Amino acid sequence: MSFRTVVITKQSKISYKNRFLVVKQDTDEKYIHLSEIDTIIVDSISVSISAYLLKELSSNKINIIFCDEKHNPFGELASFYSSHNSSKKIKNQISWTKSNKDKLWTNIVKNKILNQAMILKNTGSDKSELLLSYIDEVTIGDKTNREGHAAKVYFNALFGNNFIRDEDNKINAGLNYGYAVLLSTINKEIISNGYLTQLGIHHKNEFNEFNLTCDLMEPFRPIIDNFVYFNSNRNFDTNYKLDIINIFNNTYKYRGKNFVLKDIIKMFIKTTLESIDNTENYKDFLYYEG
Repeated sequence: MSFRTVVITKQSKISYKNRFLVVKQDTDEKYIHLSEIDTIIVDSISVSISAYLLKELSSNKINIIFCDEKHNPFGELASFYSSHNSSKKIKNQISWTKSNKDKLWTNIVKNKILNQAMILKNTGSDKSELLLSYIDEVTIGDKTNREGHAAKVYFNALFGNNFIRDEDNKINAGLNYGYAVLLSTINKEIISNGYLTQLGIHHKNEFNEFNLTCDLMEPFRPIIDNFVYFNSNRNFDTNYKLDIINIFNNTYKYRGKNFVLKDIIKMFIKTTLESIDNTENYKDFLYYEG
C-alpha cells in the first residue's frame, strides 16, 4: 500500500526508471519505488518533469500537486481514466435525485458541525455546546443554513471575533494550504472511484471544477483547523507545510477503529459515493477523536 508523500522543494529533475521515481539534484540522485508513493508535492517552480513520469504517475493513480512561486498549491495531475466502469458511474451520478442529494448533504452538514464542536471542546471553548445544539436544527438539505451559522460561531471562537476568512495572514495561509492538500487528496479518491468532481450534490458553481470534492471534504476541514489553531504562533514556512502534509499520516478514530487519515478518506469517499442511492440508511460519520 502506498504511504509516502514526497515533497520536492528545490531545483530538481524528476523522471521515471524501472518503476522508480528518480529525483536528481546536482550530483545527488534518489530513487523511490512508485508502489510506496501516495502523493508528490512539487513545491518549487525550478523542477523539470519527464512526460513519461507523468504518464506512469497517472497510470498508478499517484497524486501530484504543483505549487507556484509563493509555494501555494495551484494545480494537480488528474487521470482521464480511473475506473473500469466509470461510464456507468458517471451516468448514475448524473441521475442522482435531488431528494437523495439533499439527504446526503444533511448528513454531511451534521457531521461537519459535530466535528467543529469537538474541535472547540478540545480547545476549551464554551461555544461547543452551542454548535452541538445546531445539529438537531439542521433540516433536509440544510435549508436554514445551519452550516453557515455554525461556521461563523466556530471561526470566531477559534481565531477571535475579528477573524476574517479571506484576509491575508498566516492563519488563512495555513488554512488555505491545508484545504488545498485536502481537496487534492479527495479529488484523487473521487476520480479513482470513477466519478466526476465537477458534479456536486450541494455545490453547483459552474466555474468550480471540484463541486463534489467541496461537498465531501467538509467533515474533514476541522482537522486542518485544529492544526492551524495549535500552531498559530509558528511561521508559515517549509517545516510548517511539511507538518500539515503529515496530518494525513496521523491516526484518528473511524467506525470504532484507528486508521490513518489517508485511509479514512479513502473509505469515507468510497462508502459515500456507493451509498448515495440509499441515503435513507446512510450514516457514515467521521467523529473527531484526535
